[in-house]
Amino acid sequence: MFRKVIHFSLVLLFFSLFLPGLSSAREARLEDVIVTNTNDHLIVYFNVEDCFTEDMNRAIMNGIQTTFTFIVKLYEVRNAWFDRKVADIRLTHKVEYNTLKNEFHVSLPEHNDEKITTKDAEEANKLMAEVVALKVARLDKLRRGSHYQLRLKAELDKIELPFYLDYVLFFLSLWDFETDWYSVVFKY
Repeated sequence: MFRKVIHFSLVLLFFSLFLPGLSSAREARLEDVIVTNTNDHLIVYFNVEDCFTEDMNRAIMNGIQTTFTFIVKLYEVRNAWFDRKVADIRLTHKVEYNTLKNEFHVSLPEHNDEKITTKDAEEANKLMAEVVALKVARLDKLRRGSHYQLRLKAELDKIELPFYLDYVLFFLSLWDFETDWYSVVFKY
């Protein structure tokens, strides 16, 4: 009887430790995509949802720099010929936590390489996962009446650790992510 209780307890412990993480695993995805324009430029707004895990937040809090890369491509859709590439943008957001000053430094290249400093972890995460008013192309490069496809994707760049830490922190590869391509087709 005692053996069955121990066996049942071990099985219950296994399920409570490992299955909640598997069942609550969410896949990062792009959401709230808005394509609009100013007088001179086609611009896009979007954010990445479910991209931060507990392990990732813990690594950031330990001072490991984290980089999100956003890939934005704009094509003119042509029926009788290959699509014409209008824009191909690769943009990186970086966050680094200064443990001595208890503050996050977030780099946003779409705003003239602006660096924002905050003490709030949630605000830093929001800044990292959000692209605001990215200039995709000048309007004079687009043809009136043509169809266009905007393709978007986000990736967490692989962390490069010093050689000896690769063996100790091997679990960091578990929180790499890459979203699916998100497409928006529109007529200009």
